[in-house]
Amino acid sequence: MESKKNIVFLGMMGSGKTSIGKLVSKQLKLNFFDIDNVIENKMKMKISEIFLNKGEEYFRLIEEKITLNTLKKKGIVISLGGGGFLNKNIRKEVLMNHISFWLNCDSKVLINRIRNSLKRPLAFNVSREELLILIKKRSNIYSKALYKVNCNNLTKTEIVNKILKIDEIYKDKN
Repeated sequence: MESKKNIVFLGMMGSGKTSIGKLVSKQLKLNFFDIDNVIENKMKMKISEIFLNKGEEYFRLIEEKITLNTLKKKGIVISLGGGGFLNKNIRKEVLMNHISFWLNCDSKVLINRIRNSLKRPLAFNVSREELLILIKKRSNIYSKALYKVNCNNLTKTEIVNKILKIDEIYKDKN
């Protein structure tokens, strides 16, 4: 029996949620939704512009509404924004009704990927120490995901294969 639960990827910015999500959705022949892209398309502005012009609080309200709405769809693959899973309403919905994967990467790898990225408003112009604190704080919440996938030293293909194997076992059990 085919599971109608959505596969949800979460993790720090730069962890590969979008690229892995696209590859998994292609393998499973499911539609893929990147929440940050959905927000940008709906708002007709980049995330960084929303943060700059309307503030983080406004962005988080929009993110919650759009994420919860997207999660209502069935049998899709979703990549949450880096901060999406920190929202208790989103987290509760994901944990209760979906298959969640935390793409965990070494903080050194993450910092190299996100440092001074204009696309990532919370990481722009912050020190290495501040990024480490953000990673540690968020990791405590990400660890609540159903599955943790350690992505260190793995290729995208190896990560995808690991996720597909876990998904298959999950479907067999449920």
